[in-house]
Amino acid sequence: MITHLRHIDLAVPDLARQQDFFTNAWGLSTEHTDTGIAFLAAEGSPEQYVVRLREAADKRIDLIAFGVAAQSDVDTLAERLGVAGVTLVSEPAELKTPGGGYGFRFFDNEGRTVEISADVAVRHHRKIEEGEPVPVRLSHVVLNSANPEETRAFYETHLGFRLSDILMHPRMGEMMWFLRINAWHHSLAIARGPHPSLHHASFELRGIDEYMRGTGKLLRAGVEKIWGPGRHLAGNNTFSYFLDPHGNTVEYTTELELVDEDAWHPHLYDFSDPAVSDQWGTANAMDEFVARKSFNDPDRGLFLAPPV
Repeated sequence: MITHLRHIDLAVPDLARQQDFFTNAWGLSTEHTDTGIAFLAAEGSPEQYVVRLREAADKRIDLIAFGVAAQSDVDTLAERLGVAGVTLVSEPAELKTPGGGYGFRFFDNEGRTVEISADVAVRHHRKIEEGEPVPVRLSHVVLNSANPEETRAFYETHLGFRLSDILMHPRMGEMMWFLRINAWHHSLAIARGPHPSLHHASFELRGIDEYMRGTGKLLRAGVEKIWGPGRHLAGNNTFSYFLDPHGNTVEYTTELELVDEDAWHPHLYDFSDPAVSDQWGTANAMDEFVARKSFNDPDRGLFLAPPV
């Protein structure tokens, strides 16, 4: 029923600094603003915005938004979640955010706010040109979870996500689950972590050349790189991970795998094999210091709905 990932909304203590990073360094554009809020679009995406920033005392994930095909799907999903005992933050109604539409919000099993919407107006967007190092779209979001098995089950059972692949380690067991809602290998992934938080948000670039140009531009600008450039085995996508001014991990990627639903069988990959983390062998080693960066700060916004 869910068709795609729309946007991720982040609360940050220093809005001006975060907005400057995402526009001048990362390559998004400010599409709409309001008091203490900025809506940032990807030039190649029809979504009204892919990141919403809100100034707040505490850093947190405000919301993750997904799209469905029609208003009837919004109503059906809201009813199903309500019957299943999931806490609705808001009932289906007209949305007041840019592009309008029709949607509702609810808390997932760990208290994150999730929005489902339909009929949001399409933004005027453009084809990204050859050599242009700016994001085309929001590719995927990865969440840290203190109870990842339960979180995976929530998204599969209630929202129809499907398992693509699993990362495991001989000593630590299963560590990351890649979940899809369309042909892309994953729009969401769940990582085992010490607390609920954002692991990373990933943005797709036009191709390999644009991905490398974007990575280089950020390095020249002095943005802290924590891992990459390289190419993962699960999803077969490239990766370069950086830290934003508030310590959130953000990723440049491209060439995420498209899955054949009729033929695909999930893999169990052992990421103690360096080729699983990075097929190219060009990235710095994945170790506890790199991993700790993406644990992020505990999300204090659990079971607290953000302002509309």
